[in-house]
Amino acid sequence: MNTQPATAKRNRNHAVCVPAPYQSHIGTMLKLAKLLYTEGFYISFVNTEYNHRRLVKSKGVRALDHFPDFQFLTIPDGLPSSDADSSQDLHAMCDALETDMSAPFCDLICNLSHTASTPDVPPVTCIFSDGFMSFATNEAAQQFSIPIVHLWTIPACSFMGFKQYRTLREKGLTPLKDTGYLSNGYLDTVIDWIPGMKNIKLWDLPTFLRTTNPDDILFNSTMDAAERANTASAMIFHTFDALESDVLNALSSMYSRVFAIGPLSLLLNKLVEEESPLKSFDCNLWREDTECLRWLGTKEPNSVLYVNFGSIAVLTREELIEFAMGLANSKHPFLWIIRPDLVSGDSAVLPQEFIEETEGRSMLAGWCPQAAVLNHLSIGGFLTHCGWNSIIESVSAGVPMICWPSFGDQRTNCTYACTKWEIGLELSGVVRREELERLVRELMDGDKGKQMKERIKDWKKLAEEATDPNGSSSMNFDKLLNELLT
Repeated sequence: MNTQPATAKRNRNHAVCVPAPYQSHIGTMLKLAKLLYTEGFYISFVNTEYNHRRLVKSKGVRALDHFPDFQFLTIPDGLPSSDADSSQDLHAMCDALETDMSAPFCDLICNLSHTASTPDVPPVTCIFSDGFMSFATNEAAQQFSIPIVHLWTIPACSFMGFKQYRTLREKGLTPLKDTGYLSNGYLDTVIDWIPGMKNIKLWDLPTFLRTTNPDDILFNSTMDAAERANTASAMIFHTFDALESDVLNALSSMYSRVFAIGPLSLLLNKLVEEESPLKSFDCNLWREDTECLRWLGTKEPNSVLYVNFGSIAVLTREELIEFAMGLANSKHPFLWIIRPDLVSGDSAVLPQEFIEETEGRSMLAGWCPQAAVLNHLSIGGFLTHCGWNSIIESVSAGVPMICWPSFGDQRTNCTYACTKWEIGLELSGVVRREELERLVRELMDGDKGKQMKERIKDWKKLAEEATDPNGSSSMNFDKLLNELLT
């Protein structure tokens, strides 16, 4: 990968980067923006007004002003104004994406075109849009004749699942006839015609197909977003060739420009100096509790289970208690991230029994620097909701998982982690403290856990090789820029 000074590189290119308005999507797009910045790009990073306010609240108003040629801009999301410090409702956001955000984004691109009359702000030369934001970004790309690249922050296997939604509907496999089909064995139906995905069942595909409503907004919105991939100049998947070769090969036969570029964090580690402010800057929407890193420093190597259900998943009060007591009964040390909005309609009040049982071997925090936590020597396992950002960060750090998927692509991610890559143990169905206790013990001390630790070391090595200067992800990144800008 090119390591010349930024001023000697493509310093007159201007990339507008538009993440979907959720924590993991913003973080992944920021990593890509940083990579482009190291290549000399001027960056305009576009958040929704709501998330920009949260970012300023979390990081401080001056935190966004550290980098020349890297500006943060905003567009409205069309949703009612709110001072809440939580992820917005998915259904409402899907509706807003399709109806309210395209015109403001067109205005933003128009304004950037008008301000690009000085050397300080070059004209926009490309748009990097989250694949799920294409409803908001595609029209502007077409109107101003700007190349647009779709960044998919989900794995290639999950995208392929979304891509099948229309065919599944045409074959009468979805919507479900009634809710009884969720439990009568119907979801065990084998789907044997998806390119690059063998032995896949309906159960394994992204969960929005499990609706009885033909007008379900999550099903239709994700189906439409996957189909809009045809309009992109190129597609980036945050993965690496060795991890998903079958699906990536299948997608490459369907689209002209498919690039596996990941793990992005490893690419950045090799390109950005450790002391650089660019390395440490992030877009966390909640304030990070770094005290947890000091606490981890007091624990033995590979002894702590890290627990984090991501930025969107919500637990019931009953699930919270079952998780708490399962962790308590496992007798293992753990770090548990409990967001302010983790429990549906309630505060996360934990039983006194749990507090007494785990005193001295547990730490609870509202949010944390996840990559730093996963790479800490004391971490031996990760209980995760199977968001793709969490899985690929776990692979990068060499940490095996207990997988409890919540919704959407997380179901497919879990299947691949547990059955294809064999780096996870699935916690399925209704959460029971006894089953969680058993899985924690198996992951941390059992034979399966030891085997998974060896396998994920192998995957970590392949991820590191992919991000070496001559690795597949590094070469894919260079190839993308060369093809996009010539």
